[in-house]
Amino acid sequence: MIDKYKQAFQEEARELLVELESALLELDEKRDDREVVGRAFRALHTIKGSGAMFGFDDIAAFAHGLETAFDLLRNGQLAATADLINLTLAAGDQIKTMLDEADGRGTVDLGRSASILTDLRRLTGVTPGRPEEPAASLAPDVGTSGLTQDWRIRFRPGPDVLLHGTNPLLLLRELRELGRLRITLDTAAVPPLRQIDAERCYLAWEMVLTTAASFEAIRDVFIFVEDECELTIERVLLQAAEAFRPEMAPARKSVADGRATPGQASASSIRVSADKLDQLVNLVGELVTVQARLSEVAGRRDDPDILDISEAVDRLTAALRENSMSIRMLPLKTTFERFRRLVHDLSLDLHKEVELTLEGADTALDKTVIDQLNDPLVHLIRNSMDHGIETPETRRAAGKRPTGTIHLSARHSGANVLIQVTDDGRGLDAEAMRARAVEQGLIDGAARLSEPEIFSLMLAPGFSMAREVTEVSGRGVGMDVVRRSIEALRGSIDIVSKPGEGLTVTLRLPLTLAIIDGLLVRVGHAHFVLPLANSLECVELTRHDVEDAHGKHLADVRGEIIPYIRISEYFQMDTVRPDCEQIMVVETEHGHYGFVVDQVLGDHQTVIKNLGRLYRNVQVVSGATILGNGTVALILDPHRLVQNVVQSVSQKKRSEGRSNSVDRQDSRQAALGTQKGKQNP
Repeated sequence: MIDKYKQAFQEEARELLVELESALLELDEKRDDREVVGRAFRALHTIKGSGAMFGFDDIAAFAHGLETAFDLLRNGQLAATADLINLTLAAGDQIKTMLDEADGRGTVDLGRSASILTDLRRLTGVTPGRPEEPAASLAPDVGTSGLTQDWRIRFRPGPDVLLHGTNPLLLLRELRELGRLRITLDTAAVPPLRQIDAERCYLAWEMVLTTAASFEAIRDVFIFVEDECELTIERVLLQAAEAFRPEMAPARKSVADGRATPGQASASSIRVSADKLDQLVNLVGELVTVQARLSEVAGRRDDPDILDISEAVDRLTAALRENSMSIRMLPLKTTFERFRRLVHDLSLDLHKEVELTLEGADTALDKTVIDQLNDPLVHLIRNSMDHGIETPETRRAAGKRPTGTIHLSARHSGANVLIQVTDDGRGLDAEAMRARAVEQGLIDGAARLSEPEIFSLMLAPGFSMAREVTEVSGRGVGMDVVRRSIEALRGSIDIVSKPGEGLTVTLRLPLTLAIIDGLLVRVGHAHFVLPLANSLECVELTRHDVEDAHGKHLADVRGEIIPYIRISEYFQMDTVRPDCEQIMVVETEHGHYGFVVDQVLGDHQTVIKNLGRLYRNVQVVSGATILGNGTVALILDPHRLVQNVVQSVSQKKRSEGRSNSVDRQDSRQAALGTQKGKQNP
């Protein structure tokens, strides 16, 4: 049981370290913001107290010294300086190392811990004691008058407080640090000896604390247990009229009036391991597959009772699917906030002034996608910091602000999330990139590439514009990692740049990697699935329509000329073309395109299955799904499929000696007759 709570502490401590880091970086910009100082103090206070409760004494002792410094900050006895902020950031990294060691990963450099505490003592003039010992020169958080006052505290822990690893005596010891404490023990709830459960707490305490500390400082002592205890904190009154002051209101309502305290109410949220969520989604996926089989059987038998049951199961399965998927959706805020530290540290290493701005951090994405998104974003930001953002002197000479900006944003786009990393640096020089690619042997000197194709060279393995290898970049590995990671997520990358103005890299990612809504189509005897979010409409394509186009792959859809791709020709399938085909019109990054199929069968809840390592280089297929009859249908990626066709057209034009610049409309119209003979992917 205690191991379970130790694991919970480690998880919460890592979350608190993220909060601490965010507060420190914000404090670096707003040195006098007391609210931000309070955020940092509360994070350290919680890490210290929880660590002591669950046996992480080294972490508690280390955090106590930091808490002391930030208590002085709260009281206005110490100024927030760059040295203190950087030292606390380093201390946060050291606590992460301590947590890793407790998890069996790595060892802690005790000399590093001692060095940090020594530097802290030099900055603050305070000698940090252990958590259970008051620091000699630590002044409590004074109130408005700064006078010593008496506070009456009634504390009754929840009966299961011991099971959660909490030692109430440590809280009383911490209260004693704030001043003179007089304690009366309440044993009224202790049952007869034969009824005592040694794992339950029956005691309560009534105390009078004489201190100059504020109400908030006293309540902070109980911050870890306030949701599972009865707690009242009141100033000992001199006059009855003072009873109406807000600061004397009880921190927790007593049960004397018969009403339940918040600690006795049901928890509004619970912590569930990611493995259990993954297992739930997998089971829902299997249920979706079984439901598809039931629907097919019900359709064949034409039995009203079975059809009714099938429709009910279909509704329940859809609701369960939506519910289980929403559980795994998390906001990107935590991921985005981590990069403030990266930008801060790289700014110091590269001697550049850079600020990070965030937009759309509340955008939700599947946890599985978020977990794999960290490394690509790290590489993109490092690339912008090293290659994109200029030094302050260079920026001034170019008429720019000396401080560069990296903007990280996210927004929903249908069934995808678009994440953009934008900087206002020097941008990309297409000619210089082309020359560098030729020099590195990545392309032939006679190759004629369009600007987007040149920019995409950034993603090629081994490509780098850096002449020297540094600690930050220069090996040509980072952007290749970005490309492979995003492709593994079934995403795509778009690069736009203007020389001297900056660079924007857009990552298009699916909302989820588990289950999607799709349209099931048939081509010959094969079945495919097109993502429903990309599909706009379905129209008929007759032989007469084909003859009117004079061999071109074009269709007139209510006045708009839509180029289309015949799936059977693209995959070189030996099928008989029906008299009336159907075109699925989809929206892609290249505009509206059509996909010609023999028949559209209808909506399909698609459980995505990976194709396996042997098919990892198949780009136009994002996965497969199992149909109700047990057969496999491939899930097509419309963006990749259209992109491959457009690139094929561009290459053919260059080989024919045509213009190096291929406009989109020309590419769209040329998509028509170039699909025959396409390489089988």
